[in-house]
Amino acid sequence: MPAPVCQLLYCTTVIFKDCTFFTRKEIMRLFYRYQDLAPQLVPLDYTSCPDVKVPYELIGSMPELKVKKLNLREDNPFRQRIAQVFSEDGDGHMTLDNFLDMFSVMSEMAPRDLKAYYAFKIYDFNNDDYICAWDLEQTVTKLTRGELSTEEVSLICEKVLDEADGDHDGRLSLEDFQNMILRAPDFLSTFHIRI
Repeated sequence: MPAPVCQLLYCTTVIFKDCTFFTRKEIMRLFYRYQDLAPQLVPLDYTSCPDVKVPYELIGSMPELKVKKLNLREDNPFRQRIAQVFSEDGDGHMTLDNFLDMFSVMSEMAPRDLKAYYAFKIYDFNNDDYICAWDLEQTVTKLTRGELSTEEVSLICEKVLDEADGDHDGRLSLEDFQNMILRAPDFLSTFHIRI
């Protein structure tokens, strides 16, 4: 029996190509990756643009959302938050558009400002458009996998705010965050997913 052929309209791939940093071939590869996550849910025939969302449980299990250290893949402490930020309802369940957006922003071709914007959204746990001390505590706790004491976490958060809070209002705006990212040369190399 021949392999099933995807019916992703040419015009749809052109639209996705215009809205992402991918070639048509890469879009097709990502579509197949999306479809492989839930073959019973995601049809190969996408000509009618079905209203399909792959559940977070499947998105979160992707090896692409794991952190590679010493040739081993570990759980990314931000994988759920990444999925929440890129899903339209904030629940981590993703449409094909959401999935392509996530991979596009996390691609090596995405510009620093776009990556910084989404990194900011990922670290803004309470979704108030600022990174406050509580957001920083959540971030540090996730990064250190809960291995620091409350006092150590608080001290780190204070130091970050002292260093990066340009207008001294006790929280980081997007502009404060972008200025901080400019001083982090490894940001672009760590904020990406390879396809």
